[in-house]
Amino acid sequence: MKPVHGRPPRDPAPPTHSIGLPQPLVDGAEKVSGRALYTADLPFAGALVGRIGRSTVAHGLIRSIDATRALALPGVHAVITGADFSAPYGVIPIAENEWPLARDRVRYRGEPLFAVAADDARTAQAALAAVVVEIDALPAYFDADAARAPDALLLHDDKPGNLERRVEQDFGDVDAGFAAADLVLERCYDCAEVAHGQIELNATVAQWDAEREQLTVHSVTQVPYYLHLMLAQTLGLDGAAVRVIKPFVGGGFGHRVEALNFEMVTAALARAAGGTVKLELTREETFLTHRGRPATQTRLKVGLQKNGEITAVDAEVVQRGGAYAGYGLVTILYAGALLHALYRVGAVRYRGWRVYTNLPPCGAMRGHGAVNVRFAFESLLDEMATQLGLDPFALRRANLITPPYRTLNDLQVNSYGLPQCLDAVERASGWHERRGRLPQRPGLKRGLGMACSHYVSGSAKPVHWSGEPHAVVILKLDFDGSITLLTGAADIGQGSSTLLTQVVAEVLLLPMPRIRVVATDSALTPKDNGSYSSRVSFMVGNAALRAAEALKRVLVEAAARRLEVAADEIEWLGESCAVAGTDRRLGFADVVQAALVDTGTLTVKGTWSTPPETQGGKFRGAAVGSTAGFSYSAQVVEVEVEEDTGAVRVLQVWSAHDCGRAINPLAVQGQVQGAVWMGLGQALGEQTQYHEGLPLRANFIDYRIPTAVESPPIDVTLVESIDPLGPFGAKEASEGGLHSVPPAMAAAVHDATGLRLHALPITPDRVLEALQQRQRDERLAAARAQRAAAAVPAAAAVPATGE
Repeated sequence: MKPVHGRPPRDPAPPTHSIGLPQPLVDGAEKVSGRALYTADLPFAGALVGRIGRSTVAHGLIRSIDATRALALPGVHAVITGADFSAPYGVIPIAENEWPLARDRVRYRGEPLFAVAADDARTAQAALAAVVVEIDALPAYFDADAARAPDALLLHDDKPGNLERRVEQDFGDVDAGFAAADLVLERCYDCAEVAHGQIELNATVAQWDAEREQLTVHSVTQVPYYLHLMLAQTLGLDGAAVRVIKPFVGGGFGHRVEALNFEMVTAALARAAGGTVKLELTREETFLTHRGRPATQTRLKVGLQKNGEITAVDAEVVQRGGAYAGYGLVTILYAGALLHALYRVGAVRYRGWRVYTNLPPCGAMRGHGAVNVRFAFESLLDEMATQLGLDPFALRRANLITPPYRTLNDLQVNSYGLPQCLDAVERASGWHERRGRLPQRPGLKRGLGMACSHYVSGSAKPVHWSGEPHAVVILKLDFDGSITLLTGAADIGQGSSTLLTQVVAEVLLLPMPRIRVVATDSALTPKDNGSYSSRVSFMVGNAALRAAEALKRVLVEAAARRLEVAADEIEWLGESCAVAGTDRRLGFADVVQAALVDTGTLTVKGTWSTPPETQGGKFRGAAVGSTAGFSYSAQVVEVEVEEDTGAVRVLQVWSAHDCGRAINPLAVQGQVQGAVWMGLGQALGEQTQYHEGLPLRANFIDYRIPTAVESPPIDVTLVESIDPLGPFGAKEASEGGLHSVPPAMAAAVHDATGLRLHALPITPDRVLEALQQRQRDERLAAARAQRAAAAVPAAAAVPATGE
């Protein structure tokens, strides 16, 4: 091999492969070493302290907010109210009805009313106490039924019946489907409201440059783009005057997928004070910001044939949405849309109601919209399987989809690994060998249950329809041979920056350390819609793939010019390239040098948007539920129930998840385990509770998230169905596995005890009450039978009439 430009010849490094291999997260070292800076850690010397004053009334008219005494305190730099904002905000353009600080009316206890900026926390707290607020109380409604009553006062004048959204959808002939069924069963299910429980508390730092009238905001957001839009809108700024930077984020799970009031409040405080303000919320305030999964009542009716085929589904869903819109209209649409695409169904009727109440607003939470309805659906299937004498696995297999498949509501299924998921957990759990044969101890009953679920790999239509691509990635190549990946996608702990690095490295056959990720700074990185609905792997992954392919073409063409051959003669080997069939080679550094001739620093762009055929139908609300790729999951849960206390202990979970292609199996396994663990939390004990609108569990002592003590072994099998549209075939991996955990656990409790529980969470109190009620019913039935038996001889002793 001849040296090029005087460089000594050396053996080139072999091509490097990055996908399909377990890779540590590219930001893992910073996190485990404590070097990672989260928003509250950012060192802004001299930053003022922000605090929020909140309503003590659940519903009322604001008569006055007098800040005179507060502004007179030494060290107080600003006090703001709702009057300091230009417009309301909201994540859905047609449902923007919330102000960062309440104007005219408060609609829940804890709603932000005013905010202060001061030199230190003590002064800020004194300023809060000095503000005088007058509110005329109005009737408040804390459940959906009360809010929907005919005489209920409207929370929003333009929403009759306190309905944010009513949905009516019919697909196929439902009545005929029920008529053709061999078994029709109807049940009602009740799921409590739950919160995200992310570890990191909410915090924002805002800097106002008075000379330039520019705003820079560092915040805990999952959606820097949406936050950017709402900051400009609520503060009346040109979008060009706003810069949003996302530092490290300590979890989100949906809590941060919309702009939140404290973020805009911090920005307004910084502008009013003419400097930098840091606002950190307490755990209670983070619970009050909420956006959790709404309390849901589901009436479900299903028809089955003897072989288990689903002939018809009729569902009614009522969600208690809280005081403001948020994602509410999307949530109630998801509840109906995802009745489809998991199984073949003969016909579906769906009615949904999203109801305003005087409680903190609900929003998107992991598995957005579909978790509670899936609990109802899978629980009912389990009960019907018992009545038909079918194994639960056999019932699911009777309704499997063969892709490509178009659902009744126009969702496109291109890959479908559910059959393999069922096989995997059936085998791993020893289902047929162990079910009904588990060892039992006195007072302890053990059982197995199973369920299935699915979820989207990003919404096929964005919230803000602008005609722009769904995802954009820019790659920058410079003189040093480094590649900088610029993305607006927010890594919130799910490992998206690692995945994007792997995708680019795989295309270029380069080692991952050559690639540096710069993410989520609106002054540097391209716009991205955000980290929600499991969209980043699929959409941004595809954009990164296209950007890498574009860069590879540039490099191959540069190598061809240097070696004076046609581009199609170049064999790309990553750290080197060669003329095919010869020993003529160029090292990567020489290729980079050739590529930069006459151009200097190179930038290439990759974009991706969902194909039109995956964007749903034409009926109202059809976009919700549409996606370019569905993930699929199956779970088996083993439990032990203590009959004397009602306590349920989960002994083991077997989970199989169809992720398309596991680009990073290590991260995918962790995401699946996290989804299962969060599902166990909702199933076992998590629930928010209120007294007259006052949160009773706004801390991690009373809000019962499972600890390591309650967490069982979670055995994960990854199924790779290879989606034709996903990057290298990949699909989502962090949400679809959650939905099936609560119904699988409920089915296991039934297998252990014979109890059918139709409400979440399945707390010891709830189980014990059901066990005791069954005992009472059995005693009553025995007494009736005894009386009936005693009456028979007496009746026989009475002479017949006429004798």
